[in-house]
Amino acid sequence: MKGLYIVTPDWDDTQQLVAITELALRGGVALVQYRHKHAGPDLRREQAARLLALCRRYQRPFIINDHVDLCIALDADGVHVGGTDASIAQVRAALGPAKLVGASCYGDLQLARDAHRDGASYVAFGGFYPSRVKKYPVTTPPEIIAQSKVEIPLPSVVIGGMTQENVVPLIAAGADMVAAISSVYAVADPEAAARGFARLFDE
Repeated sequence: MKGLYIVTPDWDDTQQLVAITELALRGGVALVQYRHKHAGPDLRREQAARLLALCRRYQRPFIINDHVDLCIALDADGVHVGGTDASIAQVRAALGPAKLVGASCYGDLQLARDAHRDGASYVAFGGFYPSRVKKYPVTTPPEIIAQSKVEIPLPSVVIGGMTQENVVPLIAAGADMVAAISSVYAVADPEAAARGFARLFDE
C-alpha cells in the first residue's frame, strides 16, 4: 500500500461523486474509501456499488467506512474502522483473512499496536492539521509515524487537512499513504490534484 488514499465526501449526488472519483483515479489514486455519514441505506448501497464498479475498472482497491454488512453484500475489498465502530477483531472475523481492514488510531500508538494484534491491514494516524471536513483534535504528533515504523509492521496512513505541501515531512518520516478529501474533491482540477499527490511518492 503506497500513495494517495481518497475518502469520499458526504455528497448525495451520485453522478457527481462518481465523476469526480473517476477524475481522481485517472490522476493516480491508489485506494478509494467510501464514507457518507448521512446517507440512508438505499443511497449508501447505490453509491457504493457504483464506486466499486469504477474501482474495478481502474484496478484499485475499494473499501467502505464502517459498514461491514455492505462490504460483504457487494464483495468490496474491505472496511475502515473508526474508534467508535465495531472492533478490529470483530471486523476481521466477519470479513475473513483476505479483505483489507483499516484502523483509525488518531494520535495513539497503543491503538495501533492493538489494531495490529487484532488483524488490521493498515493503521491510520491523524489529525495532523485542521480539516475542512472532519472535526477532531489536531493533536497527533508527527513523531508517531517513525515510532510506528519501528514497532508495527503495517502500512501507515496519515489524515487530517492534508495538502501537497504539508504532507511532505510526513512522507519523509515514513508515511505510506496520504488520505485526502477536500484536497481532491473540493478543487478545480481533481485529476491534477491526485497526480500531484501521487508524484510525491515517486520522488
